[in-house]
Amino acid sequence: MMFKQLLLAIVLPLFLLAGRAVAQDRQVTGRVTDSTGSPVANASVLVKGATTGTQTSSNGAFSLRVSSNATTLVISSVNFVTQEVPIGNGPVNVTLSSSANSLTSVVVVSVGYGTLEKREVTSAVTHLSSKDLLTVGGNGALMSMQGKVAGLSVVNTAPADPNSSPNIQLRGASSRNAGLGPLYVVNGIPGGNIDNINQNDIESIDVLKGGAASAIYGTRGGNGVIIITTKKGTGQPQAFYDGYTSFDFATNQLKVLSRDEFVKRGRGVDYGGNTNWFKAVSRDHATSTKHTVQFSGGSSKTNYLLSLDYRNAQGLDLRSAKREYGARLNLNHTSANNLYTVAVTIAPRYLKTSNASYGAFNQGITLNPTIPIRDTANPNRYYNIRTGFSGSYNPIEELNTVLSGTEGKYLDMSSSFRLNISKDLYTQLTVGEQTQDFFGFNFTPSYNTSLINSNGGRNTAGRDYNKNDQKSLEWIANYSLNLGPHAFKLLGGYSYFYANSSGLNASNQGFPSDVLTYNNLGTGAYNLLVGQNGVGSFKNDSKLISFFGRLNYDFGKKYFMSASVRREGSSKFGIANKWGYFPAASVGWRISNENFFSVPWISELKLRADYGETGNQDFGNYLSLDTYSGYGYYLYNGTSYQVWGPSQNTNYELRWEKSQNFNLGVDFDILKSVLSGSLNYYVRTNKDLLGSYNVPVPPNVQGTTFANVGTMKNTGFEVQLTAQAIRGKDFNYSLSFAGSTNENKFVSFSNETYRGQKFVDMVGMPSPGSPGTAQRLEEGRRIGSFYMLRSAGRDAVGRLLVYNKDGKIIPGNQASAADKQYVGNGLPRYTASLGNTLTYKNLDLNIYLRGTFGYKIFNTTAFYAGTPVTQSGANVLTTAYGDGKYAALTSPATYSSLSDYFLEEGSYVKIDNVTLGYNFKSPIKFVNSGRLYLTGRNLYTFTKFTTGDPESVQVNGLTPGINSSLSYYPSSLQLLVGLQFKF
Repeated sequence: MMFKQLLLAIVLPLFLLAGRAVAQDRQVTGRVTDSTGSPVANASVLVKGATTGTQTSSNGAFSLRVSSNATTLVISSVNFVTQEVPIGNGPVNVTLSSSANSLTSVVVVSVGYGTLEKREVTSAVTHLSSKDLLTVGGNGALMSMQGKVAGLSVVNTAPADPNSSPNIQLRGASSRNAGLGPLYVVNGIPGGNIDNINQNDIESIDVLKGGAASAIYGTRGGNGVIIITTKKGTGQPQAFYDGYTSFDFATNQLKVLSRDEFVKRGRGVDYGGNTNWFKAVSRDHATSTKHTVQFSGGSSKTNYLLSLDYRNAQGLDLRSAKREYGARLNLNHTSANNLYTVAVTIAPRYLKTSNASYGAFNQGITLNPTIPIRDTANPNRYYNIRTGFSGSYNPIEELNTVLSGTEGKYLDMSSSFRLNISKDLYTQLTVGEQTQDFFGFNFTPSYNTSLINSNGGRNTAGRDYNKNDQKSLEWIANYSLNLGPHAFKLLGGYSYFYANSSGLNASNQGFPSDVLTYNNLGTGAYNLLVGQNGVGSFKNDSKLISFFGRLNYDFGKKYFMSASVRREGSSKFGIANKWGYFPAASVGWRISNENFFSVPWISELKLRADYGETGNQDFGNYLSLDTYSGYGYYLYNGTSYQVWGPSQNTNYELRWEKSQNFNLGVDFDILKSVLSGSLNYYVRTNKDLLGSYNVPVPPNVQGTTFANVGTMKNTGFEVQLTAQAIRGKDFNYSLSFAGSTNENKFVSFSNETYRGQKFVDMVGMPSPGSPGTAQRLEEGRRIGSFYMLRSAGRDAVGRLLVYNKDGKIIPGNQASAADKQYVGNGLPRYTASLGNTLTYKNLDLNIYLRGTFGYKIFNTTAFYAGTPVTQSGANVLTTAYGDGKYAALTSPATYSSLSDYFLEEGSYVKIDNVTLGYNFKSPIKFVNSGRLYLTGRNLYTFTKFTTGDPESVQVNGLTPGINSSLSYYPSSLQLLVGLQFKF
């Protein structure tokens, strides 16, 4: 309530002051061109000393409302020299010259609690503007930066699922049990909600990779920081529309036996039907539409931006869908004398989803194609399936009759007040609140065949409500001091963060009617019958308090230094370790500014090095405390009683995971921005990794304790390049490249207190049979190491042959766990992307290639459903018969023998994104310009992987390169057509 009142107190004066500011304005128009006379689109036009401005249109024109006392415009654009021009009585026409120095260009980088010019940055930071982002139709705005940042892995194994979100990981895996994702900072609010961001609202994204950059965020900066800045209002009234329709088609499909092939191979009983189950559970294509409308305007002192968006998306399966609509309002006001600046952001979003069924596509691969969808004896019912793999069911019935989804609401609010105490000193208070409400639902009707044959047709329903609320307060002060060649910037601040999660759930069965579905749970008779209430609830919270400071020093624009420290306390930690320090330091040397440097073809050269300590407290609440929980129900004298007991051991020494980050880098510019970029080498050592470790009982009440034990190390090399290959009056061609390597080693499971085992077996594979585990995490080795039998081929009777521990060849079914060995790794060693941008007059073409290299994938589908001895009654891949290596495994004796026979090369290169655009002048009087664009995504994949899209197998996290079940979602080729207008 306090936060809402504070926001209200700030917003009301803002509207009152807006009216006064507009009355003092005047209109300034002009045009911006380059040295060849070509228009410079999207150039920034700002009033000097003010915070508002506008951008040039596609023909370089601009119109800006300024205050009567404004005298100078600052005009800038990437790769051009910034110019200040006086405001006269007529149009302001400006010619920008190419920047001879990309590091002194106008790029401003967010570095956490402030900004620096690119030349001042001494840590590893990658900056992306909105124009650098990919055109993507899908869920999650950050998919638009996939492959754009060296060392940042953005993976969505099911992009055609409208409810899926990308998994994001920076510079490799860093923890066993705590979170692996970076911290998101949205408009200055740490812990920002990236699911409530429309891509059209993004102004820029800054990725803090170096430890010195992310250490200012302490225990939340251990996995890197991504700072997202949304667009602000312009100085002139204008409107923008962007709308697209996309079509997703299943691609890289898995091919299985047809009905006739199934019968011919004697795979199972012929039930007389002819069903292509994969096609039956799928839409021919998934259609999605999205519309965005933005309104912006104001004056040199007060501006606004209102963005509205609507999206209606389908998935490839018959049920999945998502409908959402959201808004974002950004208000900014600066007083007439520049004493203070007030900013307010309000962003609501509403959504309703229907969940995808990944299991349906599993059934689509493995179900007997002779089984009909409907029961031939009773066409009103679906066929009840009892053959094939254990747990088989009719997926068409599930998708058509079972309701499963969520109704959700987001509300993000923030406001800041900046007080300019003097020319060189200001203080700023920022408050924010983010609320998420999700109301899930599920319902299975009484006529569902599975229910009829399992519980006599007792319908089931449930609801679950989850509420998450975050409140934050950031108070900073910045002081700048210039003493000749010496320049100082001093930051000090305080941060408060409170998170609260609560929820409840209820379920019941045996409703008198299916009509009300999940909307009247109290009418179900089952809970009363068995003496249980079917209701649960929870609530937990956490608090984070921090004090921090940073000093930036610049001597003569040649030598740069930055040092910071953050002291932070978290309620999650044990009583003995509530507080911690996170120091950082970095230096930079701009060699090209030295008098002795005289290499004419090198325009810029800067060396930098940084070290920073960060933490990770992204784990559950109360894990250091004594807690009790329920252990089911005990029936006594006809009454069910809840059993309670201690649920965990205490650990008052529990503390944050610590990450020690070293980065060495170089920034360069060659031949006046013909080639520019950066190189980085990093070493990150994560210590005190959180995990559950075995302890004796007694004296402990549980057999495991959650403790800080273990060390992991990541090293790598990153390359980020931009090249202006051709620069002409009508035709331009530029390239961008991002590439990285990653070497990982799990160093230790033990410390002075806990002596853990040397390894942990991971990724247990399900039945049929007893395949065991597929990977092992062991000291001294990379994560993702496949630990299984080493194949020696097959014998004349189709048995899988393997090497035992003594190197002798034996049949796979005669091997034991002692014969397992390391046979490959699922963690990619290299990633790379190549962007090509070509413009000719009003046409532009972007071709984007992306690849991942140097890793193995375990072919789970081939292992379970890709050999002739796959379980009887189940369908198989077409490669199970013929001349392939999987077709040669004809002996059922070694069917469940887990070996590297099923490891395949996972490397791939994708024609990932191709966009063709045409910019045109609108014939309509009130429309300034338009743009028509066509995009193709995931157009083709070059790979040796034989079963589907290799990107459908997750490579982030602790178990990369393997899916532990047959459940999956098809890869898709997306075609998108869109239209934009500026008014």
